[in-house]
Amino acid sequence: MMDLRKEFSDYTQNINTAIKDQNINKAISRAVQSYRDTVSDSMERFPHTPEMAAEVRTIKADSVRRNDDLLKQAMASVERNKGKAFFARGKEEALSIASGIIGTNKVVIKSKSMLGEEIHLRKYLEDKGNEVWETDLGEFILQLKEEKPMHILSPAIHVPREQVAEIFSKFFGKEIPPDIAEEVAAVRDFMREKYFSADVGISGANVVAADTGAVVIIENEGNARLTTGAPPVHIVMVGIEKIVPTFQDAMKVTEVTWRYAQYPVPGYVNIISGPSKTGDIEKVTTFGAHGPKEFYVIFVDNGRSDMASDDKFSQALHCLRCGGCMYECPIFQVTAGHFGHTYLGGIGSIWTAFVSGGLEKAAPLIYTCLRCGRCVERCPMQIDVPSMVAELRKKVVCGEELEELDQPLSMVAMK
Repeated sequence: MMDLRKEFSDYTQNINTAIKDQNINKAISRAVQSYRDTVSDSMERFPHTPEMAAEVRTIKADSVRRNDDLLKQAMASVERNKGKAFFARGKEEALSIASGIIGTNKVVIKSKSMLGEEIHLRKYLEDKGNEVWETDLGEFILQLKEEKPMHILSPAIHVPREQVAEIFSKFFGKEIPPDIAEEVAAVRDFMREKYFSADVGISGANVVAADTGAVVIIENEGNARLTTGAPPVHIVMVGIEKIVPTFQDAMKVTEVTWRYAQYPVPGYVNIISGPSKTGDIEKVTTFGAHGPKEFYVIFVDNGRSDMASDDKFSQALHCLRCGGCMYECPIFQVTAGHFGHTYLGGIGSIWTAFVSGGLEKAAPLIYTCLRCGRCVERCPMQIDVPSMVAELRKKVVCGEELEELDQPLSMVAMK
């Protein structure tokens, strides 16, 4: 039987501390209202979006069922495009492949990646003697604070501008006022040098088209575009659940993702299929033009196949990482990313159980979830999180001493 007492005790203490954090309360309240207003406006302007979301649900369900074949096709497409494709069964294998490509004593820049967080990529590369920088503004703030993300899209959502100014002033060695534009400018100046001196750029991906090998990355800051385009080597690390059959399917997934992520249209949509190339001299294709000369894609399983093979949980792989469910979750609204580990909220408890810590780590999360279903109403994929949470509770409650935990953690904490 699992020993969950310490896991619950530590988690309960942490989440109760978060509830009392005024920065979280203030920041999340503002973010929730902004999210709802923007999404509502976007849906009015683009009324076809829910219908497209229904189509994407079918695409994702079909892709999960066909994942083995699509993975082979995607890897072959990457190789055909003069890239190098790898498959990593687990975390250690993924890290080993990345380390084999990068080596040591390199300058590495990376854009935001949930898979990177899942396998603790930055710490691993740093331990190997590399200098690694997060280029996403929120992730950069948290790198300096040595904290984990509090939201999958807005990782530093809990850090007010005044605190950002203090952090930046200390790091840059000069006074940075609590003015958001000046804070952004300070990071922009610092990162510009890193983009063009880095040896390797690492990114994740929002979706991958199996037929073409095209990798799609949605962003607003422009950091992913520079991370993937400036260094001589680009490495993509992506979960196998992100593969869909065709480029047209990928575009539909992309539009639905950004629309439910609060954006009528994002600042940038990057489509990358291989190393940079040119055919301008005598129509002879030559690789290594202005962009990277080397392109690698590491497809990672790390528990995803187990999830796909279980009919009770496979729908969790349909998640687009839009983050909309978190803004609707009553628990997340008062705790932010403390309701979760790498993956957050109710859906995060499922992902934690399968890919990021196991059932023992997920147990406190599934008893935090109220199973109210508000996440399902917001989710473009209509993922039934409450039913999956109920199934995980059945797996956890395996002894009389745990029967008291078959209720929301908020009630357990008050006992």
